[in-house]
Amino acid sequence: MARMKFLCDADRCIDCNACVTACKNENEVPWGINRRRVVTINDGKPGERSVSMACMHCTDPPCAAVCPTNCIFPTDDGIVLHDKDLCIGCGYCYYACPFGAPQYPQIGNFGSRGKMDKCTYCAGGGGPEAPGSIAEYRKYGSNRFGEGKLPMCAEMCSTKSLLAGDGEIIAQIYKERVLKRGYGSGAWGWLTAYHEDIAV
Repeated sequence: MARMKFLCDADRCIDCNACVTACKNENEVPWGINRRRVVTINDGKPGERSVSMACMHCTDPPCAAVCPTNCIFPTDDGIVLHDKDLCIGCGYCYYACPFGAPQYPQIGNFGSRGKMDKCTYCAGGGGPEAPGSIAEYRKYGSNRFGEGKLPMCAEMCSTKSLLAGDGEIIAQIYKERVLKRGYGSGAWGWLTAYHEDIAV
């Protein structure tokens, strides 16, 4: 079975934020929440790089390991989903995630912040709602994965810096890019999220 992964090729990202806008529009993400964001490293200096960041759907997700209600869990496809009905808003997942993916829609202390929200890989939700239903969409956003489509953020990336899909295919695409350009800027987040490197 294919294992779904993200890869952001920092050499191609132009900081256009199309991935951020596409995610917000496709999933009707609440105001104040960004499931995906673009971060620029060494801004204005030599070696400047922009990286599109979100939940990387880790192989061994640290957010799931610390969740006291087990509302965060990986699927057979490697997508890390969450059940908002079980979430108690404790914030443990926020502190455990190396990518800062889980966010809370309200400002205040953790007890009143509401349910955690994060990237779902456009695969709907992890709750009891029927896949593709209006109830699932209202709570978690779009279920493009159930329709055989990739996440909207990757679909809208004009430079194809942000790749999503079967991890083996993505790794092969990145290898071909590195061989063609003669160097690699690093498959951002890959080693941290999946505990493996892309051998070139």
